[in-house]
Amino acid sequence: MVSVAVSKLGKTDLVFVQPGAKINSVYYCDVLERGLLPDIRRLSHNNFLFQQDGAPAHRSRHTVAYLRSNVPEFIEPENWPPNSPDLNPVDYSVWGALQQMVYRHKIPDTDHLKRVLIDCWARLNQDMLNRAIDQLPKRLAMIIKAKGAHVEFRLD
Repeated sequence: MVSVAVSKLGKTDLVFVQPGAKINSVYYCDVLERGLLPDIRRLSHNNFLFQQDGAPAHRSRHTVAYLRSNVPEFIEPENWPPNSPDLNPVDYSVWGALQQMVYRHKIPDTDHLKRVLIDCWARLNQDMLNRAIDQLPKRLAMIIKAKGAHVEFRLD
C-alpha cells in the first residue's frame, strides 16, 4: 500500500506502508509525521487544508487529536463521507493514471514494483493533477444531484 497527497502546488513523495503493518491510528499518524506532512508543508509553506477519507484510522479520536495539534486546518471526520472515492482526486483519477503507467512494465518482484512506482510517480505531471483537482466542483454537484449515490462519470 502507498499513501500520497496531491494539490495544485504539487505532490508528495510516495509513502510506502510496511508489509504486514496493521493500519491503525498510531501507524497512520506515524505515516503522516514521517512522510506526508513534511512534504505537504514543503509544498504549501504550512498553508493548507487537509482532507482525507473516512477510513477507520483516519476517523479515530487519536488521529483527530493528532491533526488538531499538527495541521493548520482539516476537514473533521463528521463532515466527510465515510467512503468517498468520487470526491477524492487521487481515487477517481490519479491512481488510474499511475496504474496505466506502471502496467507498461514487467514487474518481477515487490522491490522492482517499488522502483517502478517511484519512477512513474515522478513522471506524473502537474497538469494531470490539476485537471483531476479541477473536476472536484463538478463531481460534488453530480453527487449532490444523485443524493449521495456513487457516480460513474468521468469528466476528463
